[in-house]
Amino acid sequence: MYTADEKRYDSMKYNRCGASGLFLPAVSLGLWHNFGSNGNFDNMEAMCRTAFDKGITHFDLANNYGPVSGAAEENFGRILKNGLGEYRDELVISTKAGYGMWPGPYGDWGSKKYLVASLDQSLKRMGLDYVDIYYHHRPDPGTPIEETARALDGIVRSGKALYVGISNYNKEQTVAIAKLFAEMGTPFIINQRNYSMFDRSIERDGLKDYAAAHGIGIITFCPLAQGLLTDRYLRGIPEDSRVRKDGRFLNENSVTEEKLAKVRALNELAARRGQSLAQMALAWILRDGDITSVLIGASKPSQILDNIGMLRNMEFSEEERKKIDEILM
Repeated sequence: MYTADEKRYDSMKYNRCGASGLFLPAVSLGLWHNFGSNGNFDNMEAMCRTAFDKGITHFDLANNYGPVSGAAEENFGRILKNGLGEYRDELVISTKAGYGMWPGPYGDWGSKKYLVASLDQSLKRMGLDYVDIYYHHRPDPGTPIEETARALDGIVRSGKALYVGISNYNKEQTVAIAKLFAEMGTPFIINQRNYSMFDRSIERDGLKDYAAAHGIGIITFCPLAQGLLTDRYLRGIPEDSRVRKDGRFLNENSVTEEKLAKVRALNELAARRGQSLAQMALAWILRDGDITSVLIGASKPSQILDNIGMLRNMEFSEEERKKIDEILM
């Protein structure tokens, strides 16, 4: 039976999520990749236990994470049953709904019917009575935003989620649904968005500043730009990389020599800071206190340990900040 490390809270940093009473670890573990039906279960379990032993209390899922859809939730449910679930009150477990899950008009997007049914399925797969955060995974252009907001509010009132969040909403969409949540008194606490040194869209559209000013947390996915902000690309595109093997989220056309030159320059700066490139890229996201947590993915426990090594140096001098901006221009 699994017994968690007694020193698991000694080195992790925890940030308040928006204006709520919930704290999230600076680093959270996402189960988007490597937790599906094609993965090794013992490795999945080792990653989750390693994460928790190092103070990562937040585990982020979605109904469609796999392959196949639902498999990540099922595997996480097994991990909970095998011992991690003994610490349920120390865990923040989130899931999402918003992408296609089953045939017909009721298995996708943001209707009340879909959101309620999907959460029931997610809870069954994980063996849980409730999740801590339930997200709408993407804006739905065909469903009134009022319906989506009321559905999420009702889910919290039913006791099946403690808080609600949104994912992939831009500033305008966030402002609109936040107003509805405020009117209903819904515990809306977080927006999950793509953010990295190579994708600063939440800065450009004003979402980052808006969220900070209005008590909304932000948790960022793809903080390492699908692995580009690691040492794997310093000498070009590896043959076993996602670019070569998949190409859906990071393709060869986007990995230009100009971008690789930036990766190498950033790596030199990271080395001067005594960090790996990945560690510096993660620390940079948290540099000003406006981001609540960074979501990392991993394929093995050692990657988790390397990533959380960024906690040893999270401060940036003004000179370092300027140098990074110059590199990224």
